[in-house]
Amino acid sequence: MAKRTGLGRGLGALIDDADTTREVPVSSSINEVPIENIEANPFQPRTKFDETALQELSASIKEIGIIQPITLRKVDDDKYQIIAGERRFRASKLAGLKTVPAYVRTAEDDGMLEMALVENIQREDLDAIEVALSYQRLIEECKLTQEVLSERVGKKRSTISNYLRLLKLPTLIQKGIIDKTISMGHARALVNIPNPEDQLSIYELILDEDLSVRKVEEIVRNLGAQPTEQPKEEAAPQKEKYPQEYGELQQHLSQFFSTKVDFSLNNKGKGKIVIPFGSTKDLERIMGILDKLGH
Repeated sequence: MAKRTGLGRGLGALIDDADTTREVPVSSSINEVPIENIEANPFQPRTKFDETALQELSASIKEIGIIQPITLRKVDDDKYQIIAGERRFRASKLAGLKTVPAYVRTAEDDGMLEMALVENIQREDLDAIEVALSYQRLIEECKLTQEVLSERVGKKRSTISNYLRLLKLPTLIQKGIIDKTISMGHARALVNIPNPEDQLSIYELILDEDLSVRKVEEIVRNLGAQPTEQPKEEAAPQKEKYPQEYGELQQHLSQFFSTKVDFSLNNKGKGKIVIPFGSTKDLERIMGILDKLGH
């Protein structure tokens, strides 16, 4: 039998509000449901799941837990069928979880769910991840397009897209948004970085050095900056054929200096390490790092 989860206000507050007395649809609360009572949806169009990605998600769930509950339909007294979140369900089984947090839907509560979600998105005490999860539920479960959703909640489509992009961030960073360790501004800067490892590296830098949003935006710009064009006679003619250790060193230095470090290498094995900077302050930051290395 499903039981209420102990998540506190958090995600459970998306719909449920202890101060109101109106009846809330069954899908509004987050429940802890035994994994053994859950079955996959036989009409699930997705039949193949990347094993490596599942293992990575499983490791994240072991360390942090499930940020986004799955959605189930009750089909019997103690049996549930997955509506959305089979990948999270599979990763949870790999992680050895006995129960998973879930929204439990009934077949006839679609209209009530949509109204409740739209109503609660307007609340001011929801964090950015809670808002993003509400948008995603409206799109996935209520079959709304982003255009229709934009009209329902009175927000620009670009605003909705920005929130939804937050759900692509690593779980650790999503948890940081929920815990208010970082702001929405920090998160919007991090989401522009394509490499999750770089996202996590800069996230740790934010925590360690209490970086402002503007500083993070500057770091992200520098990380994606193109290296200064080299004179033709010094151009790296076979740059793309660097030995593997050069690529690993380049990535390590880029993370260390929080900017995209580049190499130029000629046929004789001579070359340069290029560390670009975006401003005088950024140069001072890099010089500070080099000074520390000299001590």
